[in-house]
Amino acid sequence: MTADVLIEYLEMLGQGTLETIYMTMASALFSYIFGLPLGVISVVSEPAGILPNPKLHNVLDKIINITRSIPFIILLIALLPLTRLIVGTTIGPTASIVPLTIAAIPFVARLVETALKEIDYGIIEAAQSMGATPWQIIRKVMIPETLPSLIMGASITTITLIGYSAMAGVCGGGGLGDLAIRYGYYRYEDDVMILTIILLVIIVQIIQSIGDYLSKRIDKKNK
Repeated sequence: MTADVLIEYLEMLGQGTLETIYMTMASALFSYIFGLPLGVISVVSEPAGILPNPKLHNVLDKIINITRSIPFIILLIALLPLTRLIVGTTIGPTASIVPLTIAAIPFVARLVETALKEIDYGIIEAAQSMGATPWQIIRKVMIPETLPSLIMGASITTITLIGYSAMAGVCGGGGLGDLAIRYGYYRYEDDVMILTIILLVIIVQIIQSIGDYLSKRIDKKNK
């Protein structure tokens, strides 16, 4: 491998890494903007919740379950018209954010729902006895009490999205997955494939470490 080819590969890997981080972080952010309220509403609208609404809860539960049941690669293809409508193209990292976000929203909602259900109901009852409104209970009791779990859920979501972003490379989504397919698979360039795997592992480890650190730090503060 000549120096020029090596530089070209390094530039491609650098660009692919930035694209992967960009679409992963953007989709993680958007998925929490929509998924966090969805998970909260699902919990508080349960029959035993602080704002019981069984019909709403059942509808949300079915929507979350159905969306989570669709494999990402199928969802990616099915959402191509919507992606083109929103961003004007179906190719590139920005276009990949649309299906990544939609795929992650129900995943986030379930993680939030699981975290909120771990709260000791006695804490909620104590807040209710002191005259706290449902919104105050959500904002000042439920969210703070589950913050360490929510942070861990955010790191799990981001790591999952990294895997999804690699699959988006099948449809020209950009990032390291796209490089692995175009060079590692179609051109049989094993060195590129190995380097993309190494970079993905490094990114995942960094995100997991940050999530673990923040979760433990906040958990200690709460105690």
